[in-house]
Amino acid sequence: MPGIISTRNLNKFYKGVESFQALKDVSIDIEKGEFVAITGQSGSGKSTLLYVLSTLDTDYEGEILINGNLLKEMNSNQLSSLRNRDIGFVFQFHYLLPEFTVLENVSLPAMKLKKYTPAQIKERAEQKLEMLGLKDQITKKASQLSGGQQQRVAIARALINDPVIIFGDEPTGNLDSANARMVFDIFKELSTKHDQTIVIVTHDPEIANRADRTISLKDGVVIS
Repeated sequence: MPGIISTRNLNKFYKGVESFQALKDVSIDIEKGEFVAITGQSGSGKSTLLYVLSTLDTDYEGEILINGNLLKEMNSNQLSSLRNRDIGFVFQFHYLLPEFTVLENVSLPAMKLKKYTPAQIKERAEQKLEMLGLKDQITKKASQLSGGQQQRVAIARALINDPVIIFGDEPTGNLDSANARMVFDIFKELSTKHDQTIVIVTHDPEIANRADRTISLKDGVVIS
């Protein structure tokens, strides 16, 4: 039985003057509600794997199933719809719009999805921000927040459409240890209490050790 994310014989090549294989026959299954850390040294293929799994990179060989959908059978519009509906992203750099308020930043993916009324979007954004301890920051510009607060706003933005999967690319990489632990605890709660699947790339051994499972890569190969 495939998981919420499954890959079969996944290969990724970067073609240039010299071709380079970044992923080699990667076959993994990740279950719904699981918190998985992808680890490995620089150049191991971990970020490449994340970007391919999250549909941000569609140039690969092999099969990927996300929530029962075979990605190779989907056109760009269908992929975009899947991404907006089922997937949330948290990056190392929060990519908030500095001149927008916290509420406006969090609301953007829901406005793009066009599933909710403006009043519903505002209510949903407020709920997510309250859950992340940011209700009192709602009218502030993103540029007025601390780094830890900005990353929590980025998480709220990722959660606005209630995605089944949240992908994180070094989401604690720019944070001090206290804020990194806070972000980890938020992800852990999302997986245990809300059954959301969390898949993050991390260099932080403490974060990796506290995840439900670690997928380690070396030279594009899953080694554990």
